[in-house]
Amino acid sequence: MAKCGKNSSSPAARGASGWHQPSLDCYNQRPFGSIITAAVFDQMLKYRNDGRCPSNGFYTYDAFISAARSFSGFGTSGDDTARRRELSAFLAQTSHETTGGWPSADDGPYAWGYCFIRENDRQTQCSSDQWPCPARMQYYGRGPIQLTHNYNYGLAGQAIGVDLINNPNLVATEPVISFKTAIWFWMTPQANKPSSHDVIIGQWGLSDADRAANRVPGYGVIRNIINGGLECGSGANDKVADRIGFYKRYCDLLGVSYGDNLDCYNQRPFA
Repeated sequence: MAKCGKNSSSPAARGASGWHQPSLDCYNQRPFGSIITAAVFDQMLKYRNDGRCPSNGFYTYDAFISAARSFSGFGTSGDDTARRRELSAFLAQTSHETTGGWPSADDGPYAWGYCFIRENDRQTQCSSDQWPCPARMQYYGRGPIQLTHNYNYGLAGQAIGVDLINNPNLVATEPVISFKTAIWFWMTPQANKPSSHDVIIGQWGLSDADRAANRVPGYGVIRNIINGGLECGSGANDKVADRIGFYKRYCDLLGVSYGDNLDCYNQRPFA
C-alpha cells in the first residue's frame, strides 16, 4: 500500500497532480486527507490573521486539525463529495458567526470569516439551573460557533473533558478548545434536532413532522438547527444569504457542487 503523501506507481491511485490519493487509513492519520491543507485553509479564511481582525493569530490550521482528531467522522465520513461539502458547510456556518466582512471588503465579504473570537454584546447568558453559574462568569458567544448559554458551555465542556462552566474564557484563549467546542456542536444532535454532521453527509432520517415543516435535507436545514428561530421560516433574509455566500465560496475552492436546498426561507423552525 502506498504511504500517505508519497507518490504511487499506480495511475488509478493518483490524482490529477500525480500524487497518491490517501486511503481511509491516511484520512484517519490526518483528518480530511489532502482536502484542506494549510495553504487551502489560508485561502478560505484569507483575512483571519489581518491586523484589523481581533482574531489575528488565534485560529490556526494546526489547532483546527488537532481539534478535529478528537471527533471521529468529522470531515472523513461518506464519499469525497460528502467530505468536501461537510468541511465547506462547517467553515461557512462558523465564518458567518465570526465574520468581519462588509459588502465592499477586500476580496469580497466572504473572505473575512473567522475575524472575531468574542461576541460584541457580552451578556451573562445563564438560563439553565442544571448548570449553576459561578459569580462573574459569562457565557456569551465565543469561538468559531460563538458558543452561547451556560448549558452549552456545560455540555461542551463535559464532552471534551474541560470545565467550561468555571472557565468559559478558555473558549476564547485556547485555540484547540475553541475549535473543539465548535466541532462538538456540529457533531451532536440536540433535543429534536439532528446533528449538522448527519444532515450534510446524508444520514438524517426525516420525521413526518420535518416533512410537514418543509425541513428538507441540504445546507439550509443546518441554519435551522443552529438558529432557526431567528432566521428561518420568514422568507429571504440577509443573514441566511450571507451563510450561503460563504458556503458557495468554500465549495468552489474545494471543487465540490453545492447540493440542493441551500436556504431555510420556507422551513418552519424546530420546536
